[in-house]
Order: sequence, then C-alpha cells, then structure tokens
Amino acid sequence: MRFPVSLSFCLIATAVFLAGTFSSGAALAQGAVKSTHGDWEVRCDTPPGAQNEQCVVMQFVTAEDRQNVGLTVIVLKTADKQARILRVLAPLGVLLPRGLGLRIDEENLGSAGFVRCLPNGCVAEVIMDEELLGKLSAGQTATFIIFQTPEEGIGIPISLAGFKEGYAVLP
Repeated sequence: MRFPVSLSFCLIATAVFLAGTFSSGAALAQGAVKSTHGDWEVRCDTPPGAQNEQCVVMQFVTAEDRQNVGLTVIVLKTADKQARILRVLAPLGVLLPRGLGLRIDEENLGSAGFVRCLPNGCVAEVIMDEELLGKLSAGQTATFIIFQTPEEGIGIPISLAGFKEGYAVLP
C-alpha cells in the first residue's frame, strides 16, 4: 500500500539537488529560522550554486518511548514551484522494504518507500497532491511508522499544529 495513488515518487535528480541542503536535522539547523508556526519552523538556506534561497517548513521529533529514534519531517516546494515534496529523514537501521507508514489522525494513508540512505539516515519522499496537503493542513496529528524489525513498528506522532500557516508562507 502506498500513499494516495495520485502521489508519485520524486525523481532522483530532484532528490539529489535538494538533499544536499535539506537532508538532515543538522543541515537544517544551519538554515536560518524565518518564522515559527505552532510546532513547525520555516527555515531557509541558499544551496551551493543556486540563485535563490530555498525554504522548507519542518519539524524534528523523537519517539516518546525511544529518545534515540527521531524523524525530521520536511515539506518544500521545488525551486521551479512545480511540485510540493514531503520528505522524511528516518534514522539508520530502519527496515527498508517496509517503507515509511503514514496515518493522519485516525486515517491510514499507507506507506512510501525509502529512496536512499545517507550517512545520517534514510530518506522517504513523495510528491504531495492537493488531497494530502489538505489532510496535513486540517489534521491534528500525523503518525509516521518506521520498522526496525519485521515485527516491530514504531509510531512517531508529529503535531500538525501550525503546519497550514507555515506552509502558506513558503515562497
């Protein structure tokens, strides 16, 4: 099962271009915080070789029962403004074939595969359609599910408070 069928995975070229600047919490921490909206921050940075600043709305959280398991959730518009990307950086050690599950409030939206692993974690991403954007904007909580073993799913809740307002200010 995947996120809604109308969502497609980003092209690897887009992932490579954007992952250089926004691939981890550490890289994101280097970007300037432009504003805070509820539990979300808008951070901006200019990638090497880029003419314009790239901004994201993001949040970093850890599992309630495992402080060593955290996720960085990033939403951005591509530089050409043609697509909106939901990117999640999960810790190393996740079971890649199971992918990343997503539930918003009580609705299970399926899972997305990981597109690549970096030295600091593994990245799952989808191009967001209006339906997913609407659910994120109207929801209370998004729960991302990662697996460290086939039997052990870890649900990590992310507050959606302020997401809609943060997304609205992205250039």
